[in-house]
Amino acid sequence: MQKNDSNQTNDPLYDGNNPKAFVIQIMDTLHNPPDLVNRSFTLSPDLHGFCVFIETLVDKDKIEHELLYFLSEELLYRELDSSENIINTLQSRIPFSSISVSTDFNHCVLGLLNGKCLLVISKTTQVLLLDAAKTPHRSVTEPLIESTVQGPQEGFTEDISINLSLLRKRIKNVHFRIEQIIIGTDTETKVSLLYLEKLAPVAVVDEFRKRVHSIEIDSVLDSGYIEEWIQDKTISPFSTLLKTERPDVMASHLLEGRVGVLVDGTPGALVGPVTFFQFFIGPEDYYQRADIATLLRWLRMLSFMLAIFVPALYIAVLTYHQETLPHSLLINLSAQREGVPFPAVIEAVLMMVTFEVLREAGLRMPRIAGQAISIVGALVLGEAAVSAGLVSAAMVIVVAVTAISNFVAPSYSFGITQRLLQFFYMALAGFMGLFGVLCGVLFTVVHLASIKSFGVPYLSPVAPTFLTDWKDLLVRVPRPWMKTYPQMNRTKRKQRGSS
Repeated sequence: MQKNDSNQTNDPLYDGNNPKAFVIQIMDTLHNPPDLVNRSFTLSPDLHGFCVFIETLVDKDKIEHELLYFLSEELLYRELDSSENIINTLQSRIPFSSISVSTDFNHCVLGLLNGKCLLVISKTTQVLLLDAAKTPHRSVTEPLIESTVQGPQEGFTEDISINLSLLRKRIKNVHFRIEQIIIGTDTETKVSLLYLEKLAPVAVVDEFRKRVHSIEIDSVLDSGYIEEWIQDKTISPFSTLLKTERPDVMASHLLEGRVGVLVDGTPGALVGPVTFFQFFIGPEDYYQRADIATLLRWLRMLSFMLAIFVPALYIAVLTYHQETLPHSLLINLSAQREGVPFPAVIEAVLMMVTFEVLREAGLRMPRIAGQAISIVGALVLGEAAVSAGLVSAAMVIVVAVTAISNFVAPSYSFGITQRLLQFFYMALAGFMGLFGVLCGVLFTVVHLASIKSFGVPYLSPVAPTFLTDWKDLLVRVPRPWMKTYPQMNRTKRKQRGSS
């Protein structure tokens, strides 16, 4: 569940009479792991305690050089005449920024697992929890999936606090809201909901919050876990959430009134609501001039069409509609296919599946060998298949054009969607030719029109039509002309720069 205090009880299990027994109970609960440290200290002749922490989760130097050094100093403990006075004095004088108190045993155990240091002191009825968490994390580097030539080269890491700082650096707005939820009964994963209060529509924020809080799961290891829970329940290859590893992309969407989700332990952040056309927009579109950005956007759309239609059109024309080809081209293709034992649809499927296997092998192999294996493997297998008469040379060209077009998609998940659509249209072309391809197009358009992302139509601003949003659709106009916020996320604040 998402409640971080779900296992707490209201009964004070520590009464201050026997701190050693309380610490032994904690050690027994955790089965006394090797990284659990238990150190005793003495504050005065009649006042002693224990410092308990898991050394693999905390800043050990800070505890040893600051906390234990502080506890070893001579203090005026004669003035500590009551349990409340002891706790208040230590809270005000211990050099830690975050200090809390608890009397609940389960809360103390969870605190240890979250990188807190416990101070269990005699003659007190509360345990001090000092935030000393320090977990290993990767430094900020360039995103591996969403690389750009121009623009920022920073990417999210697996540490949610670093990711939030990268967003804070870009969004200096008093209305920037961060809501933290704990999800996963076993992993206790931090999930942050991000939005700009006076810009994001209240209905969208409430729907995000409702779906996130309704998650009931034992573990969360990646944002993909959250995506499957909160996405619109539609059986579709099209994603209703955008996944990004770039803080500049996340910031740009938040500044347009969308909602973001960060998950601790993964660099992949989620953004919504999104539309179909936003998957053709790359971060570089806003770091280039408007005319260059428009050209790049059209190239991505052309690549999308080539990726999903070229294999299907090849199958349909060679199987059912040879009369549509010029006579010389038809003779050339027929000569190439002479001796090929498979029909065009089987030939195309075999080649596409083979390339998908090579693609996955290149991704899973060690980085040094992966690129060589994918490229050399494709060349060797393609040439061998043509020489053996298993496939035609034209089919190799079709597969190459399709594969290259797939890599143009700015979003990795949208590239996978294109690959699924390829096989869908290839099957229709194999059964019904161009008529099947046309039926597939109509079905796809109707399906896209039926999808919504958190209440926003997936084909917006085309269907429904919002002409003011077309300034950043097929064409990106110069930035001075983009004076309004997107219609689908528009609140009372219609003009950019208004308060």
